Amino acid sequence: MIKTIVAGAGGRMGGRIIRLIQESPELTIAGALEQAGHPAVGRDLGEWLGTGPLGLSIGADLQALLPQGQVIIDFTFHSASLENLRLAARARTPIVIGSTGFSAAEMAEVGKLSREVPCVLAPNMSVGVNALFKIVGEVARILGAGYDIEILETHHKMKKDAPSGTALKLAQVLAQARSLDLEKAAVYERKGIIGERRADEIGIQTFRAGDIVGEHTILFGGMGERIEITHRAHSRDTFARGALRAAVWLMDQAPGLYDMQDVLGLKG
Repeated sequence: MIKTIVAGAGGRMGGRIIRLIQESPELTIAGALEQAGHPAVGRDLGEWLGTGPLGLSIGADLQALLPQGQVIIDFTFHSASLENLRLAARARTPIVIGSTGFSAAEMAEVGKLSREVPCVLAPNMSVGVNALFKIVGEVARILGAGYDIEILETHHKMKKDAPSGTALKLAQVLAQARSLDLEKAAVYERKGIIGERRADEIGIQTFRAGDIVGEHTILFGGMGERIEITHRAHSRDTFARGALRAAVWLMDQAPGLYDMQDVLGLKG
């Protein structure tokens, strides 16, 4: 059994990851982490999750938890994930990161740190979404420049970043397929007299409402027809299961920065 530390244990995603680890034949929960000041810190993990005492307290110091684990799963916030990666690199403990919103400078540091430790970093751990990443680039290449591309992403009202990391990854894939510079092609908002749509635009629009787990639609609009490809996540378990799969896969990998395309064997 792979001893697993979960960062963000007091959150919605962290809770689902821990529950699925408890059902896993390959992983076992060895440590739970939350930020200092979180009401979960110091609580018994099982009592916090409402599953009964486990005799495992939720901590706020990853450094102290590291000797207990063989892999870390982190769904927190980009700055917290980066700090956890720094500690993981120092301890040579593989880490799976599902946080989004990293700046270019932060991603540069992620790349540098991952030379010391195996790291899977993905904006979306869903198997279906990663199949989507593979598919939409091919669709864009087949359809060519005569089809406009729009991305619509919808999430719950508590999501902090916009557009979602998944939408941005989709935009990167589509821009690469069309040989476009995403910095110039991306359009995040439309208002007023905006004129005719440019042929090289990739629209990326954001909705936030209620408790929607996550939806992404890619619209390819041509003259006389359109194609819409949609992924809808019905449960956070979709992402949690992908994270567990990534954690198991990482145990046999050399230091480096990987994503779910690597985990699922979709590259090449």
